Amino acid sequence: MATQSPNLVLDIAAISVHLLEAQEVAPRARTVARSLAGLLPASAVNVYVVSETDEGEVWTVRGTVGDAAPDKTVPLDAGSLGILAADPRPHLLAGKTLIREQYAHLNVRKTLHSLAYLPLVANDALIGAIEILSFEEQLNETHLNDLQGVAEIAGPALHAARQYEAERHNSLTSITRLTHFYDIEKVFSSTLEMDQLLPLIGSKILETLECEAVNVWMVQGDGSLFLMHQAGADATTQQGMTQKGGEGIAGDVSDNGEPVLITEPEDERLVRRNLNTAEGKVESIVVVPLLDKECLVGVVEAINPIDGTPFDDDDLFLLSNLSETASIALRNAGLLMAERKVEILEMLVTVSHEITSTLNLERVLQTIVNAPQAVIPYERAAVALEQGGKYKLSAVTGVTQVDAGAPDIAPLNDILRWALLSEEVVNVRQHGDKVDAAREETRAKFKSYFETSGMRAFYAIPLTDDTGRVGILGLESADPDFLSPAHLEILQVLAGQATVALRNAQMYKEVPFISVLQPVLEKKRKFMAMSKQRRTLTIAAAAVVLIFLAAVPLPLRVDGDAVVAPLHSAQIQPEVEGVVSRVFVREGDHVTHGQVIAELADWEARSVLAQAQAKYQTALLQMNRSLAANDGSEAGVQRIQADFWKSEVARDQELLDKTRLRSPIDGLVATPNVENMVGRHLKYGDSFAEVVDTSRAIVDVAVDDTDAAPLRAGSQASVKLNSFPTRTFRGDVTVVSPKGILQGESRVFFARVAVANPDGAIRAGMEGRGKVRVGWYPAGYVLFRKPFLWIYSRAWTWFGV
Repeated sequence: MATQSPNLVLDIAAISVHLLEAQEVAPRARTVARSLAGLLPASAVNVYVVSETDEGEVWTVRGTVGDAAPDKTVPLDAGSLGILAADPRPHLLAGKTLIREQYAHLNVRKTLHSLAYLPLVANDALIGAIEILSFEEQLNETHLNDLQGVAEIAGPALHAARQYEAERHNSLTSITRLTHFYDIEKVFSSTLEMDQLLPLIGSKILETLECEAVNVWMVQGDGSLFLMHQAGADATTQQGMTQKGGEGIAGDVSDNGEPVLITEPEDERLVRRNLNTAEGKVESIVVVPLLDKECLVGVVEAINPIDGTPFDDDDLFLLSNLSETASIALRNAGLLMAERKVEILEMLVTVSHEITSTLNLERVLQTIVNAPQAVIPYERAAVALEQGGKYKLSAVTGVTQVDAGAPDIAPLNDILRWALLSEEVVNVRQHGDKVDAAREETRAKFKSYFETSGMRAFYAIPLTDDTGRVGILGLESADPDFLSPAHLEILQVLAGQATVALRNAQMYKEVPFISVLQPVLEKKRKFMAMSKQRRTLTIAAAAVVLIFLAAVPLPLRVDGDAVVAPLHSAQIQPEVEGVVSRVFVREGDHVTHGQVIAELADWEARSVLAQAQAKYQTALLQMNRSLAANDGSEAGVQRIQADFWKSEVARDQELLDKTRLRSPIDGLVATPNVENMVGRHLKYGDSFAEVVDTSRAIVDVAVDDTDAAPLRAGSQASVKLNSFPTRTFRGDVTVVSPKGILQGESRVFFARVAVANPDGAIRAGMEGRGKVRVGWYPAGYVLFRKPFLWIYSRAWTWFGV
């Protein structure tokens, strides 16, 4: 359809088509401007829309054609545009009616003959304007009437485009907010450690609300609030303080569970809070409760927006939603802490039972240094005993025979001796190059010790009771913060139990013959009280027993304490950096050598490999093409390129293969929750998982030196472990240690017994007794060998030559 006039011919249909092709305001405005400028030679056209700003409504130029160069924004009531705003109908300013001040928003360098305006109206409201500048011919009313058709379709078109942009902006805003909430929820769920989670919650809320400080309060057992974490700077509170209902805003929220938004600094609650604060006063605050299934677990406070404006309802809504996500993360962290407390209690019960159920000093010592490692993450523990004023290192984690002079034990022995003299708890840690200790002498001593041992934390607690000092228990780790407050409480209880058990075992060891002599005397008294006939029968029976002891052979077995040596294990470490994308195993799964247990994200490696393969194929094609053209020189060059890219393909394929983590041995996966490693970024050398070979176990049987002579490699042996009282494990002696080790007050030799472990039941550190079969001997020798050898050695000492 076309509208004609004596001067202008408009193709409204074509203009409408061009407007429909664009959806946004700016392209449609430029379409309108180009359409009118094409009809009016030697003219310029500007298209404006009315926009809302902080200063009020303004004209915003969205499309311009020609040499008009208008300002980007013009006040609604300014100049010639203001005339249109006051009277929204077509206007024509020409000839003498043109005043430069009226079109000051235009930067024109030509003589302006006429200036025309067409209003853009949608839904009976002014939404914009078309501004036409004529530099050669003067416009008239006929021209405006002809161009009015363009304005009639441009107004609704620009209005629809603005609605489209607003809807798109709202959609993008919603998507952005959802993405932000998803990212925050992912960050909150990235850890279950409470000491790591609280800083994450504080920092993310601080970043999201763009405020000066965020306080995270947690509910204590007595119902009061404890300030667990503070992000940013709040001069009115300090981390570690407590608050009850009626003592502050957080306390009030904890009582009623209702969120609070305060925007006025003169609010009575803020005045009380700022009473003793000269600088950094709270001027606006938003406080929301942390609820877990309608049960209050804490309170979050956000203090003073950074831009100086008070918080509003949107901030309250945002913080309320963030608190819901934080509550879920805190609940999961709390469940983990509760589970760990149960493990701690179970460990204490187990250790208490083990060390109080026996008077065997060596067994008590081994239990004290090994058993707590299940819940306390130390790397090595040691117990030194003091008896009769003499100091002796008696037990070390993972060592069955303690040699205080060994290179790896001597520094620990010296530091324990020093700690025993201090008669108080010693807790020294090193962060970076700084040693945390009160005395300069202590800092210097432990700086040297930490450099030698590679440790970064040492904790020692004296073992004392009412009768005096028994010894000292020491623990050390390469992690300076390996002991939490809960661990320190465990050690206090463990030290008390260990002191009682060690004292009882020492007292029992000092009087070994009391339990032997008393039954012998009682037997003699009963024998003499018998009748003559009964004594004769008893003597005859004794003679039979003697013949049996002298003539009947029995297998001779030597025994000793048995400890399962550490199983063969292998650490699975990535050879390249990457993010774990898939894990194929769980803790306890059996894996074979070379089996893929996890994959790293390999899209980048695959992309590089694909590029190299493409370039390799391209080089081959170029080489073949050159050979076909008898161009030997070019073919040689392409052959070199092909060889190069072939090597690159092989190298990239190797890098791609390294993204698959494989088991180096057959065994069981020993890493807890290995399936949760998905999404974890691993660096070169990081430990991903541990595989333990449980198919075969080595048990060290400590045989006393008086029984060591008949020991031979290949002898049959049986082992009874405390963890399996109804099972007997059998195997062969593979090695007899050529050198004796001092254990306690006697020297022992080790018979290392290889025991099949197909079901993985035997674990490193298990203890028990082992027996080694060394041959057939008369029953009397077998049954009374030890007392006979003892009597013989005493007699040789007295009478031997």
